[in-house]
Amino acid sequence: MRQYLASGRQLGLKLQVIEVQRPGDFPAAFEAAARGNAQAIMTAQGPFFLQHLRPFAELALKQKLPSFSGEPTAANAGVLMSAGASISASCHRSATYVDHILKGAKPADLPLEQSTTLGLEINLKTAKTLGLSIPSSVLLRADKIID
Repeated sequence: MRQYLASGRQLGLKLQVIEVQRPGDFPAAFEAAARGNAQAIMTAQGPFFLQHLRPFAELALKQKLPSFSGEPTAANAGVLMSAGASISASCHRSATYVDHILKGAKPADLPLEQSTTLGLEINLKTAKTLGLSIPSSVLLRADKIID
C-alpha cells in the first residue's frame, strides 16, 4: 500500500484505501468510495480479487466508477481495464524452472525472476456503459480489446 500511496502523491492523486476481506464487504467498500468522491476504483492483485472480479465489476458499473485491476483477465469479467503479468508467460517460465529442477538443479541456485511480459486489456462494453471514450493511442497499446 505504501508504494501505491507514494505513487499517487507523485501523480497528484488522492488515494483512498478501502480494505475488503470477504465478498460481503464489497457493497460497503463501494459506498465508502462514493462518500469519498472516488472517480475510479482499483483492486489489488491476488487470489481473492481474482475469484471475485465479477461482483467487483458489477458494483463498479452500478456506482458508475471506472474500474481497474492488476489481474490480467479482469476485463473479461467486466472491469474497464486490466494490466498485469501475462499468465501464459508466467506458466512458461514456471515450466522452465521445473525442467531445471528435474534435471538436478537446486531450487536455491536458480535465479529469481520477475515477469517482463505484461498485458493490457480494455473492455469497450464497460467503457460504453460508463459513457467513456478510450483514446485510440491507448487502444493501440492494448493486447486485447473486449467488445
